Amino acid sequence: MAEPQSSLLLKKQLADLKRFPVEGFSAGLASEEDIYKWEVLVIGPPDTYYEGGFFKALLEFPKDYPQRPPKMRFVSEMWHPNIGPDGHVCISILHEPGDDRFGYEKPEERWLPVHTVETILLSVISMLTDPNFESPANVDAAKMQRESLAEFKKRVARCVRLSQEEL
Repeated sequence: MAEPQSSLLLKKQLADLKRFPVEGFSAGLASEEDIYKWEVLVIGPPDTYYEGGFFKALLEFPKDYPQRPPKMRFVSEMWHPNIGPDGHVCISILHEPGDDRFGYEKPEERWLPVHTVETILLSVISMLTDPNFESPANVDAAKMQRESLAEFKKRVARCVRLSQEEL
């Protein structure tokens, strides 16, 4: 039986990342048996509250990738307006393709099959640098960042410390 296109594409993207690593993250398979589950280490971007952190996350790809987006969830503790309390990453490019039923996002801002693991993770790094307060996945983090920045920074610093201890 022929290997699914999604599996071949993911193998190619993994090989490309091994050959040409991208600054700011590393990615690999969670287990050698499953090309659809990846472990990711996102390095806290310089000059952000997350600098110095090593945040672990999981990327789970659907069998019909790249027609549909993967799901990404941080397993390291995170405090960020666009990361839900359960660790799920909420950014436009990881939202199902097509029209947004709430009318907030344009179709071209949502998932497109041209996205790769690299473009996803670069978008996540950008999100850490510049949160979107318009549609927070963690309302408490968004409110704290707007209303009590010192407390927000302290909470993020704790996440950075914990991520360093997890290594």
